[in-house]
Parts: sequence; C-alpha cells; structure tokens
Amino acid sequence: MEFSYETLMKLHLATVVPCIFLGLAVFCLRNGTVRHRTIGWVYSILMMVTSVITLLMPARAGSQVILHFGMLHTFSFVTIVSIPYAIYSVRTGNLRGHKITMISTYCGAIVVAGLFTLMPGRYLHGVFFGQ
Repeated sequence: MEFSYETLMKLHLATVVPCIFLGLAVFCLRNGTVRHRTIGWVYSILMMVTSVITLLMPARAGSQVILHFGMLHTFSFVTIVSIPYAIYSVRTGNLRGHKITMISTYCGAIVVAGLFTLMPGRYLHGVFFGQ
C-alpha cells in the first residue's frame, strides 16, 4: 500500500502537532508524577509514529521531489534512537540522561526541524503562507 505525499503529510501533522503541546506540558509537570509519565508515554509514542511516517516521505522543495532522504530525515533517525534510550535511562535510574535526551529530542525534532519545514520553498511554508 502506497500513500500520497499529502496523506503522509496529514498523518505526520496529526501526530507531530500534539507533540508540540504535550512536550511542553511534560516539561512543566513535576517529574515522576502519574500525569508526567502518562503524557510522556503519549508524547513518546506519537514521536515514534511521526518519525516513521517522515521516513516514508521523500524530501521535497515545493512540489518537486529532491531525493528520498534529506537533512530533516536525520531528526527522524535520531528520534527513533533517542526515545527508547530516554525510556531505558529513566528505567535504570539515569534521570539526568533521561532529561537531557528528552529535552534535546524536543528541541531538535520539534523546534529546529519545525522551523526548517516552514522555510520558503518548503511544502509546509506553502500550506501555511501560500507560495
């Protein structure tokens, strides 16, 4: 089964946009609480799903496919490794490693990658601001 770029983009946005807010919520909550863990799990699952979705999407500039894996795909690969590492860290008592990994993943995969996707010539720039 093959999905169109637009379908993959909609799935990606449906999984990544909640992560913007869930990640911020987790950072604001007291560590170790049930709410922190629950929202953290939802955030982690959505980040893993959105990372896999983006690996199915070719790199594009406007409507033109440049190549399958572009620079932004690096964030997907890093996220797929980082989220399980962060979970492993917290389960083995490495709270500092967990915290650093989750903050770094949020800053890279949500903030930096998100800003790059909004640059002129990118698909999402056209969606939000017109071409």
